[in-house]
Amino acid sequence: MQHLRGKSASELGRAIGAGQVDPVDLTEDFLSAIESSPFAARIYARTTPDRARAEARAAGERARLGQRRSLLDGVPIGWKDNIDSAGVATEAGTALLEGRMPARDAVVLRNATAQGLVCLGKTHMTELAFSGLGVNPVTATPPNIHDADMAPGGSSSGAASSTAHGLASAGIGSDTGGSVRLPAAWNDLVGFKPTHNALSTDGVVPLAARFDTVGPLAQSVEDAANLFAALRGSSAPDLRGASMSGARLLVLETVACEELRQAPARAFEAAVASLEKAGAHAERAAIPAVAEALAMAGILYTSECYGTWGAAIEAAPDKMYAPVRERFEAGKTHGAADFVAAWQRLGALARDFAAAVAGFDAVIFPSVPTTPPATADLLADATRFASENILALRNTRIGNMMRLCSITLPTGQPSCGIMFNALAGHDRRLLRLAAAAEAALP
Repeated sequence: MQHLRGKSASELGRAIGAGQVDPVDLTEDFLSAIESSPFAARIYARTTPDRARAEARAAGERARLGQRRSLLDGVPIGWKDNIDSAGVATEAGTALLEGRMPARDAVVLRNATAQGLVCLGKTHMTELAFSGLGVNPVTATPPNIHDADMAPGGSSSGAASSTAHGLASAGIGSDTGGSVRLPAAWNDLVGFKPTHNALSTDGVVPLAARFDTVGPLAQSVEDAANLFAALRGSSAPDLRGASMSGARLLVLETVACEELRQAPARAFEAAVASLEKAGAHAERAAIPAVAEALAMAGILYTSECYGTWGAAIEAAPDKMYAPVRERFEAGKTHGAADFVAAWQRLGALARDFAAAVAGFDAVIFPSVPTTPPATADLLADATRFASENILALRNTRIGNMMRLCSITLPTGQPSCGIMFNALAGHDRRLLRLAAAAEAALP
């Protein structure tokens, strides 16, 4: 079975459909792998073996009767610990919510279950999802696939680590400023942030509801597309025949390409060359609206995050890791009038951005400007933690603030991704383009 755990979720689904593997055996293999992994406690906050086995048995019976509900019926995946699961603790990586027990599944989990996916358990994450580094000394810091002592990326750190280490076929996370795409990039995965509100966040512990999204971390674009469909309870986009030939790509210069570390810069340029060789046309331009929008990220994010969690934090501040708590507390300093004005200005900037990129199939740039720092160095230096966190999230945050759908793909260079962004509502078209790009990249 171990060779099957190395396959993508879609490949596993096809193997189930062909009668080559029983969902029960597959699920038992994943549960056994989790139990025996030296990283299990750092990746899973808790597993749900009873639920997984019951769902696998039902999937196996449907397969035998020819009544499978989707390609992924019977495929085991993991869920970030801020996505509610009925009767199972959902604590969002924080001691503030210790023992929190939701009565029902989040809508996305309910949809996925109806499509036959098997729930393996809940994966570790950054406290309340408010850090891009994935470091969490309160609960656990999952291991990066390249070095267990390096930061995994966050906040969907366990979702990335479980998938990269073969302890789930894919993971479901949330993305408010990059929390799906950043850990996906640092662990050489595909990470997809759909358009805001394309997937329900009902039953997902909020961070900043105006930005919060849910999305998959997976081994392929095909997996991301099929998981997106499962989370919606809809049909998957058709990726067949996708081609880069004639695709118009805009390389977003200035902000997204500034202060790049050497490896991400080199990987991105090599990836662009590969896309052009496959028939894409790349142009380069700066869009001033992006820089102005990013300058407002502090007030827009911290105000809402503190407004949502301030009372709980102030009641027990010592329960939180100080550098993360301080990010929330920064929201105290902003007035309501400034917050409203910033949101109104962001709307205008997003419209300017949309007009500037309307003629392109995608806007592209390096997924993350940096590579993973050592976890111990971040824990030893709060100032470095803050600066590395801000820089790591800079590029991914563009997608959230400009109201885009966005996907990161591996470039072939470890922990370096290339990000494709499209205007709101073009999720299925973006996934087709990403499938073509995936085939063109190393």
